[in-house]
Amino acid sequence: MLITPAFAQTAGEQSSGASMLVQMAPLVLIFVVFYFLLIRPQQKRMKEHKAKIDAVKKGDQVVTGGGLVGKVARVDEHYVDVELAPGMKVKAVKSTLTDVVDPATAKPAND
Repeated sequence: MLITPAFAQTAGEQSSGASMLVQMAPLVLIFVVFYFLLIRPQQKRMKEHKAKIDAVKKGDQVVTGGGLVGKVARVDEHYVDVELAPGMKVKAVKSTLTDVVDPATAKPAND
């Protein structure tokens, strides 16, 4: 039986397409796992943090990126004035705030 070269090429191409799909499946699976275990939770945390920082208001106790803890004296669109001690205020970029501390659960530093 004689097989023409054109028929042999088309048969080879069909099997290589399935072979390529089998080779790509682990890569796709790895990407899906990374998305659900790493990328999606990080995006969720970033969204929650941004909402928390955007909701900062006068009187909230905050932690700055440098680790300073103080009470918010004034809120601007991009800046906040943080009172670290009575009469000592510093201006901080709003996006550098790392946390808003709940005063009910905050423990004084001297205790």
